[in-house]
Amino acid sequence: MTSDVNEPQWLSQSRSLSTAEVSDALDFFNLPGSALGIRPVAGPARLFGQAFTVRFAPIDRFQPGTVGDFIDRLLPGSVAVLDNAGRLDCTVWGGILSQLAVHKRIGGTVVHGVCRDTAEADEAGYALYACGKFMRTGKDRVQVEAYEQPVMLGDVRVCPGDLVIGDADGVVVVPRLRMQEVLTKALETRVVEAQILEAALDGMPLAEARKKYGYHTLQRSATTLAA
Repeated sequence: MTSDVNEPQWLSQSRSLSTAEVSDALDFFNLPGSALGIRPVAGPARLFGQAFTVRFAPIDRFQPGTVGDFIDRLLPGSVAVLDNAGRLDCTVWGGILSQLAVHKRIGGTVVHGVCRDTAEADEAGYALYACGKFMRTGKDRVQVEAYEQPVMLGDVRVCPGDLVIGDADGVVVVPRLRMQEVLTKALETRVVEAQILEAALDGMPLAEARKKYGYHTLQRSATTLAA
């Protein structure tokens, strides 16, 4: 998802949100989305784009498939979300893909598993997130099983078109159909937290400032608040 001058204001403003801010908003709506175990491993620790999903499976010895040709399917600004079942013994992303992705203006890659050639991603300035790094190729070990189908990213289900946001703290996923309300809530919460900080810096006790602006209910689920 590349920035567009015609995109709505709430979306433009949301590009600066942190994963923590979005995670709190997801909690408010009782939505999962904080991808456990996924962390930045190379390139800038920032991504924001809609998911293009790829699911891998162990190699079919009778009809072997490929590992990385999916790169030609991605649109500029999209985020490649690769589900290799969390495997740590072989990679599904390497240096050629990182350099091609930069050329194609892909928004970043997130791997439920490991990647390699991270120095090339660093040199290219390409955002790469994964469970870790490991040098062994996935060729002849895994192959693409499905494109644009639901996949798992850590413990989070990701569907095609879901919004993927990454920063130094990790990755969150916002369901495509809930994007506006979740991001709007995160932006509203940011304003309240800024008010709390300003009040505290002006001398108000933090406990009092938090109480005044309802800090302890900011991410409390809407269901709980209504009970």
